[in-house]
Formats: sequence, structure tokens, C-alpha cells
Amino acid sequence: MKNFLLLLVICLSSCSTKDGGTEDVFEQEKMFIRGADLSALPEIRSYNTTFYNAENEAEDVLTTLKDKGVNVVRLKLWHSPKNEHASLLEVKTFAREIKRMGMKVWLTVHYSDTWADPGQQATPAKWKGISFNSLKDSIYAYTSEVTQEIKPDYIQIGNEINSGILFPYGKFEASSVALKDLLSEGIRAVSENSDDAQIMLHFAGFENSDWFFNEMKTLDYDIIALSYYPLWHGKNLDVLSNKIGLLGEKYKKPIVIAETAYPFTLAWNDFTNNILGSEDQLILPDFPASPLGQKAFIMKIRQIMESNNQGIGFCYWGGEHVAFKGEQAKDASPWENQALYDFKQTALPVLDVFKEE
Repeated sequence: MKNFLLLLVICLSSCSTKDGGTEDVFEQEKMFIRGADLSALPEIRSYNTTFYNAENEAEDVLTTLKDKGVNVVRLKLWHSPKNEHASLLEVKTFAREIKRMGMKVWLTVHYSDTWADPGQQATPAKWKGISFNSLKDSIYAYTSEVTQEIKPDYIQIGNEINSGILFPYGKFEASSVALKDLLSEGIRAVSENSDDAQIMLHFAGFENSDWFFNEMKTLDYDIIALSYYPLWHGKNLDVLSNKIGLLGEKYKKPIVIAETAYPFTLAWNDFTNNILGSEDQLILPDFPASPLGQKAFIMKIRQIMESNNQGIGFCYWGGEHVAFKGEQAKDASPWENQALYDFKQTALPVLDVFKEE
């Protein structure tokens, strides 16, 4: 009996569940994430793009960001992309490099051959037309494979899944039953193939987020992930802060801003149309489109997350997405005015916000 009780005490002190968790797991979840999505960096490197640190010295992006305090790198994964970029092989190789540098890997599984977001969640070509049960088996097998191969520290089951995943199978319409069945298979695969990967569900914005996560409350995941861009999700940062607090308290989950960004200029550096380019898309007068305005906006995001009991960090999207194909390219970056580097590929002041305090 004594041996049994001792074993029970050891188990309770070392094991955990998604819903409650022990202090060790809670502390892992509470590590403050100062992240950057660098999914395009392998492709940008292939164009021999030179980046510079704040001292105007040529330096690799990972080195600069690590030195500035970035502790997590987020990477997208596509099932069968048209080329090697965002493929399992590329992401696996890049993830190993990131881990060697001492940073954690945050994997975003799109469950698509291309971009997945609230407006598009195209089923991979290899899975189209199969039965629903076969699709569940495919999700489980695929997620098991990527978890084993990449060994992420954080993993999203889908990307911006407001409207569901794997259309039309998991489209969120009148019922969430099919969607939850599919998500459950991804969650189960991670749980059965990793002892410590933290599982995220990712919602774009915060409007209707309470309704969405209420629908998902039976799923066994760890972290609520939200996108926040003023252009699409509103300019009231107080509303954002309040929503984070309400979601965290209601669902007892840590919350991270999975995607955010802000421009340092409204100009452009290639012929690819930029997504953001006018003053009416900004939060004025507090955050102008300038290097210091960009820095102030991200500092505000960090302060919101740090001051919120449920906030565990933020991740900057597209920080590496400079005009890497040259000034006349029409198929390069729609984001170079929101990167973490200026038009000469020199690190901007915003990187100072990532430092560990």
C-alpha cells in the first residue's frame, strides 16, 4: 500500500491534463512568447537576400532576432504545396535550425495545399473526394507524422479556423459536429505523439470568438490563439484587451496573439500591391506609419498581453517579408512596409520590443 501511495503521489506531481494541469505545465504555458512568424525566410534566403542588424552589419535574420529577444519562431506547413516552400521537408529542416539556436518552434498546420484562413480552407488535393471517416484517418496519420518529424513546442490544429477546416467536410455552418470530429483527430494525434507540445486553436479577430470557443469547449486543447490586425479586426485596443480577459476567464485557457503587424511606412519597395497603404487603415494619432509608430503599436500589444492574467505573448507576422525579388517584382512581397526590416533590409527599432525583461 505504501508503494502504491508513493507511486500515486509521483504521478500526480508529474502528470497533467489539458483542463487543469500541474504547476510545471502551467508554467510552460505561461512562458511569455515573444514570437515571429518567419515562414517565408527559406524562400527569401534562396534569393541571396542580405539582411542587416541595427548596427548595419550583415547578419542572418535568426541571429538578429534571437539577439533581440525573440524566443519562438512560427512556421506554416502546407500539405502538398506546388513547390518546396512550406513543405514538410523544408519546414522540418528549418525547424531543426531554429531549435539549434535555442528558440522554440510553433507549427501552424494549414491542412491545405495553400493558404488557409476564414475565407478559404481548401482540402488537400490528395484528400478530395474521400469519405468522412477516411478523412479523419488521414488527419490523424498526417498530424502524427508532422508531430514526430518536426517535434514542435506549439502546434496549431488549423489556421484561422473561424469558418472551419477542410471545406466542404469541416465547414462551420449550422452545426459544429463535423468540424469538432476533424479537430479531435488532429488533437489526438498530437497528444499521442508528443509529451509536451502545446495545442492551439486559432481564431482570426475577436468578434464572435466567444461563440466559437464555446462551441469548441469539449475539445482537449491548451491555448487560445487570436489574430489581431487593425485593418480587419477593428482599431479599439481596449476592446481587444477586454475580450482577451473575458475569454481567458471563461474558458480557463492561456491566450496568445498569434498574428499581428503594423507598418513603418505607407510607401512600397516593389511593384507587388501592398495589403496596407493608406492612413484610414491606421490607428491615429497614436500609431503613425513610421518606425517609432510601428514600435509603439507592438509595445502596446505586448503591454496588453503582459497586463492580462491570461495573456502569454504575441507573434509578429511577416517580419521577414521584404521585397526580396527586386524593386520591379509584381509577385514578391505585399508586406514589405510591415516587415521588421526597412527597405534596405536593416533591422527596425520595433525589434527592441522583443527583449526579455
